[in-house]
Amino acid sequence: MKTRIIGAIVALVLAVVGAFALITYVRGADARAAAGAELRDVYVVQETIVEGTPGEEVAELVQLDSIPERNIADGAVTDLEDLAGLVADAELLPGEQLLLGRFVDPLELAANGDVRVPDGMQEVSFALPVQRMVGGAVQAGNTIGVVVTGPGDGAGIGTRFELDRVLVTKVAVGVTATTGGNDGAAAQQTGNMLMFTVALATHDVERLVWALEHAEKQSQVYGVWVTLQNEKTDTSGSMLTTESNMRR
Repeated sequence: MKTRIIGAIVALVLAVVGAFALITYVRGADARAAAGAELRDVYVVQETIVEGTPGEEVAELVQLDSIPERNIADGAVTDLEDLAGLVADAELLPGEQLLLGRFVDPLELAANGDVRVPDGMQEVSFALPVQRMVGGAVQAGNTIGVVVTGPGDGAGIGTRFELDRVLVTKVAVGVTATTGGNDGAAAQQTGNMLMFTVALATHDVERLVWALEHAEKQSQVYGVWVTLQNEKTDTSGSMLTTESNMRR
């Protein structure tokens, strides 16, 4: 009996020693291989990078790591400045090497209808005839201005810029809308409409909805138009325009 117990203990000790020797050998082999390999610094994802994240915002989500040359993927980012002006085209997970090919121009991402909603904002959709939406030229990712015709603060009916630099997050092409008469008559098809979704702060949502509601109910005197803007668009000359000053 004692002989069997002693034999079992000896076998266990030998197994532990063998496992330790194997681990030590493997680690030594890895160290020897790394010592003979050329190392290069690349960025590795530490925290999840969500789709649409600007390249300028990933610095706190990645870490620079030295990796053997043979293990570095093609297009690995070694300088975060290479990501300036680009956005992530998909979710990047911890442990991934940061690859330049995973970042694209914001307009390219927008063409797929994928636009990140800025923190604190919310989306709202509305439809207008294409002639009021730059002929349908607006795409997701563009910024637009919203021009409203309505009460002119005691000056009668007036027109002015109400919203500026509004981010378009989605565009549904070919949407047909219907509207009813002010007297509750049956709805009539308007056609040639585009459905836009935009990102706005809370009060700006209220302003837009108010303008759209009144334009629908009193289409003879109220109206909403959209402009297509670029990074150099200047709206500093905006002013309430009424019948009395429209020719100035």
